[in-house]
Amino acid sequence: MAISHANEGGRSGARTIVVWDPLVRSIHWGVAACILLNATIIDQESKLHTWIGYTAISLVGVRLLWGVVARGYGNLSEFPLNPIAALQHLKAMARGERRLHLSHNPLGALMVYNLWACIAALAVTGYMMGTVSFFGVEWVEEVHEAVFYWLMVSVGLHVAGVVIDTIRTGVPLIPAMLHGRKKVPEGWTTE
Repeated sequence: MAISHANEGGRSGARTIVVWDPLVRSIHWGVAACILLNATIIDQESKLHTWIGYTAISLVGVRLLWGVVARGYGNLSEFPLNPIAALQHLKAMARGERRLHLSHNPLGALMVYNLWACIAALAVTGYMMGTVSFFGVEWVEEVHEAVFYWLMVSVGLHVAGVVIDTIRTGVPLIPAMLHGRKKVPEGWTTE
C-alpha cells in the first residue's frame, strides 16, 4: 500500500502504523547477523561458517513460507517482485514525487528478492562445495565467491536505500524494523 503526500487541506495528522510482525523482524536481523558473521568474523573453511550459512537459508525459507500465510504487510503480495514498478518508482523519485509505502517500496521489494536469491545461491554453491562431486571444482567456488561479492554490494545498496528513503519520507526505517511500527509524518495520506 502506497501513501502519497496530502494536498492542502487533506492532512490527516501524524500516526503510527504496525507494519512488521515479530517473526519478520527476527528473521531480518537473524539473516543480517548471519551475513555479518560469515562475511567478517567466521573462517570460511570452518564448520561454523557452514552452519551459519544453513541458518541463513533456513531463515529465508521460513520467511518465504510466512510471506505466503501471513496477513498484512509481511505477506509477499504486499511487495511483489516487479522490476517495471521499481523503474517507475525510481523515475517518480527523480521527478520529486513523494510516495511512502507501508511495506517495501518497489525498489525495496526488488532488493529483498535479490538478497534472498543471493542467500539461496550461496547456500546451494556452499553445499555443492562440500559434496564429493563438486569438492574443489573451480567454477562452483567462483560462482560462490561472485555471489558473495554481489551480496556485499547489495547489502551496501540496501543500507543506502534505507538511509535515502528515511531522509526522503521522514519515516525512521531502522527503528521500524526494531519495534515493527512506522511513524507516518503529518501530511501523508493513503492514496
